Amino acid sequence: MSQDSIAVGSIAGAPSSSTARGLWSSRWAFFLAATGSAVGLGNIWKFPYITGENGGGAFVLVYLACILVIGIPLLMTEVMIGRRGRANPEGAMAAMAKAAGASRHWRLLGSVAIFTGFLILSFYAVIAGWALAYAPAAALGEFAGLTGESSGALFGAMLGDPVKLAGFGTLVLLLTLGIVALGVREGLERSLSLLMPGLFVLLLVLVGYAATTGHFGEALHFLFDADFSKLSGQSVLVALGHAFFTLSLASGAMMAYGSYLPAGTSIAKTAIMVAVADTGVALLAGLAIFPLVFANGLEPGAGPGLIFVTLPIAFGQMPFGQLIGVLFFVMLAIAALTSAISLLEPTVAWLGERFAIGRLKAVLLTGLALWLLSLGTVLSFNAWSEYTLFGKTFFDSLDYLTTNLLMPLGGLGTVLFTGWVLSRASVQEALGIGQPQLFQLWWQVLRWVTPLGILVVFLHSMGLF
Repeated sequence: MSQDSIAVGSIAGAPSSSTARGLWSSRWAFFLAATGSAVGLGNIWKFPYITGENGGGAFVLVYLACILVIGIPLLMTEVMIGRRGRANPEGAMAAMAKAAGASRHWRLLGSVAIFTGFLILSFYAVIAGWALAYAPAAALGEFAGLTGESSGALFGAMLGDPVKLAGFGTLVLLLTLGIVALGVREGLERSLSLLMPGLFVLLLVLVGYAATTGHFGEALHFLFDADFSKLSGQSVLVALGHAFFTLSLASGAMMAYGSYLPAGTSIAKTAIMVAVADTGVALLAGLAIFPLVFANGLEPGAGPGLIFVTLPIAFGQMPFGQLIGVLFFVMLAIAALTSAISLLEPTVAWLGERFAIGRLKAVLLTGLALWLLSLGTVLSFNAWSEYTLFGKTFFDSLDYLTTNLLMPLGGLGTVLFTGWVLSRASVQEALGIGQPQLFQLWWQVLRWVTPLGILVVFLHSMGLF
């Protein structure tokens, strides 16, 4: 069977041919899109923070090993399924299952991935709106003279204002919907070819400024000194979890993006490039953030509060802090937007192909549903904050459902489907790995090590150890 010989038209409800589906113009375009999907809010604050708290360079080594055995194999698998099936995640899984003579119910893995990405975007857009709200606040000098108490009060006031939260969250959704509505080449590719280089430039400017604070060496020590005494079993679990979640896996994004990847492009090389770029951005973010934190005598282990409570204090005290604050939150908003685009695309592609409707109509329907659902997250921080289910607000429930259940189980199912249902020959052909020994190593890792790693992530996320 040739690389792309599975016809999308063989799937019930899908278009009769794949000619109407767009393709990335090059591997570079796909690389920018996939990296944009992987790089998000978590890269900017979470990875630098957990690296410093778990042994610096020692943790980075463990994390890279986890990327090799979990992140890259699953990323390659999802891109391969998308490209081979040439359809939305549900349609691609259905096509692969049919070609393998397997149960049609495997397509549900694609359905779960689409649903997961949809749910995540409904609250991710609201959180991304925080970055958009803080950019004008920085420009207007609202960070000047902030203390720990007043900065916390500023953040609390924003969370307590449902109109403001809904307004900026809606703006994120509108930007995302507008880009996706334009299609693969004119919307996704054109916007990401501007946004991703812009993100890298802003990040490098911020790193350059951080190097002038006099505390750059302290940040290098915090991030890269290999302190193996800090490594523990918990550190390995943290590395495993971040390796799974950082690459935007099990949310339908990489399958959808893979379905637009031209034949002949090396999936393995591109997946490795994406993983390296994702990790590089996270480490550069640490080099941009922690010199500012140390220069102002602030606490580097502040978790989510590092971005919206601790850093504004630093911006309010440092030279050129007003400008640097604007650049930082614009960069954060760009990172959030590139991820939001990838989370929207699977649902839009599914609606268009499953019900044979135009892209604009699919975008409008998805956007309306997302906006209505996002209001639940908005109100979780204020009017509905006291209404909980099993002790969790509406937002916390969505976050728990997607992060702790749907993503790990979906990723595990995808790996098992590829490693144990599809034939070895068909997978090797689809991936295009010509070296038998290299493919054999990847194949055994995918079949045995990756499922075990994801299972550990799932059990840990459930609090079972």
